[in-house]
Amino acid sequence: MSEDYDITKVLARYVRAADRRDGTAMAELFLAEGKVTLFYNDGGTPQPLGELVGREAIANAVTNMMKPHPPRGWSHHTTHDAIVDIDGDTATLDAQFIVYNVVGDLKPEGGWPVGASGAQGTVKPIESGYYRPTLKQVDGRWMIETLQIILDLPVAF
Repeated sequence: MSEDYDITKVLARYVRAADRRDGTAMAELFLAEGKVTLFYNDGGTPQPLGELVGREAIANAVTNMMKPHPPRGWSHHTTHDAIVDIDGDTATLDAQFIVYNVVGDLKPEGGWPVGASGAQGTVKPIESGYYRPTLKQVDGRWMIETLQIILDLPVAF
């Protein structure tokens, strides 16, 4: 496989760990001193929203601070149009993302109504923006050194 593929695979693992709220899996993608910085792109001017430094802080935030999924619910982070630049053992990646909130309907006791077909529930986009990590190759493995998350929408904490 190519190095570009190996690097984009790190981002694929990142979004899956976020969807599962798996802080341990997320933290393993970062260098020990890894850093996540969150911004809101306010009309083209990034406004800082927060920062996490170190694997423990990252794992804690994913496990304990991300909103839990509702019953029959899930999130799907999708990433698009990744641009990868590699310079020796350092790489940058710039990818667009959309997060979808997915909630399945509760099946009625008497079964689905006549005429119902296909997936029953809702899929709603709730977040979009850019992931911009810098990665370092350590012992042949690409790991996130820093990650900027630039959100298109403001966030209420």
